[in-house]
Amino acid sequence: MTAPGRTGPEGRVRIDLPRMPAAGALYRRALLGALPGTGRRRGRDVPEVELAVTGVTVDPAHLADYDRVCGFRLADRLPATYVHVLGFPLALRLMTLAEFPIPLTGVVHVANRITVHRPVEAGETLDFRTYAENLRPHERGRQLDVVLVGSVDGEEVWRGVSTYLGKERTAGGGPRRERGDRPTPPASSAQWRVTPRVGIDYARVSGDHNPIHTSRLGARLFGFPRPIAHGMWSKARCLAALESRLPAAYTVDVAFKLPVPLPSTVAFSATATGETWDFALHDARSGGPQLVGAVR
Repeated sequence: MTAPGRTGPEGRVRIDLPRMPAAGALYRRALLGALPGTGRRRGRDVPEVELAVTGVTVDPAHLADYDRVCGFRLADRLPATYVHVLGFPLALRLMTLAEFPIPLTGVVHVANRITVHRPVEAGETLDFRTYAENLRPHERGRQLDVVLVGSVDGEEVWRGVSTYLGKERTAGGGPRRERGDRPTPPASSAQWRVTPRVGIDYARVSGDHNPIHTSRLGARLFGFPRPIAHGMWSKARCLAALESRLPAAYTVDVAFKLPVPLPSTVAFSATATGETWDFALHDARSGGPQLVGAVR
């Protein structure tokens, strides 16, 4: 099913897959592995392996569907977050490896950084590779970075770094941050009603079928009273609001704060400082911060 592994320039064993994995099957495997009595011993560090897939093409109908779900204009230029969707099943396959140190079920996506080196057009063919790095302690467990790189004809054109938190019990519960007064949210430039369809529609176009986004029962199993929006939908929706102001090459960082319940209303704000755009999402009713980000 895979090409023989070979050592890459960074010392990792590279494994070339014949095709992009099916995300749905990977989620089913992860959920079955989380059942009582089926647990397995996790690795103590990130696996020294890099997965790769070549020859990934864009389905124009899928791109148009994604653009509609996330609020982008219909165009042949790929949104930065759409490239993440194209390569996400490969990163998901990495996270379901037996030696991956954090189980996929219950993992929390806490931050995401995307660098667009140049615009990517729908007619281009992409090669992807992914690996994990920087496993480190966190006050609530451990976190690490999953790196996904997109290239065209050997040239890196896109890079994404997703930071994931695996919650763990620690002796004494670990240090707790003091909760200070919540700052007043900035004035919003728009409000968006986020319906339950957002979770279902984004799961369809992204392949991210984590039940916390699509099922009330699934959400409750992981401690949420009702489904929550995908973090990458929230990031994409913010970028769609800034679409006409984005340069050809940029980096966009976001930190995911509080979840966006489905349904709810969110307030979007954005301010420009020099060549940087700072933006945020807040709960329109409580003012609670849900996402903070910057384009530079």
